[in-house]
Amino acid sequence: MDPLPLSVDIVSDVVCPWCIIGYKQLQKALAETPHNFEVSLTWHPFELNPQMGDDGENLREHLTGKYGTTREQSMQARARLTALGASLGFRFDYFEDMRVVNTFRAHQLLHWARGREKQTELKLALFAAFFTERQDVSKIDVLVSAAASVGLAADEARQILCGARYARAVRDEQRHWLGKDVHAVPTFFLNDSYPIPGAQDSSTFLRILDKAAEMQAA
Repeated sequence: MDPLPLSVDIVSDVVCPWCIIGYKQLQKALAETPHNFEVSLTWHPFELNPQMGDDGENLREHLTGKYGTTREQSMQARARLTALGASLGFRFDYFEDMRVVNTFRAHQLLHWARGREKQTELKLALFAAFFTERQDVSKIDVLVSAAASVGLAADEARQILCGARYARAVRDEQRHWLGKDVHAVPTFFLNDSYPIPGAQDSSTFLRILDKAAEMQAA
């Protein structure tokens, strides 16, 4: 049987823990589905904290100010994410002084990586850099290192970031998804439809994949 084309668009931020969880759940569903899909996956930019300054902010203090999260609630959430990530093959390494940072530069680099067919590799490297390796993904040196780790040219990555070559393109794309009422991440779109908000479990993705296959068979 010929493979069924499946385009997957994921609107996300690299400092969003549920974005990597959602991606892992989707990958689990794709591995379990009986349908033979040929997947084309694209990541799209969303900034959880577009006004965040260069120095970032302590993550726990940020969540308290933004959502009213208590220390106990924060600890419970971190434990839940750590366990869920481990079950899906991703390691969260939360620490007391962890900071949330600005991600606009990261999205510019991801925009460039898309044209080099390295976008997903870079996205996963950035998730790991922030959540596993305790790195500041707002810093040019960290971003250049992540780009080099997936086979992208370090010199070109640095030039792109220093010159903000894709800043306007990223802003335009952000406006596009806001225009489609994407105001929280992750949000998934399968074959330009089937919007799936949040980090659903793999069984939800399996049901949507079934619908996508049925639509193409009709």
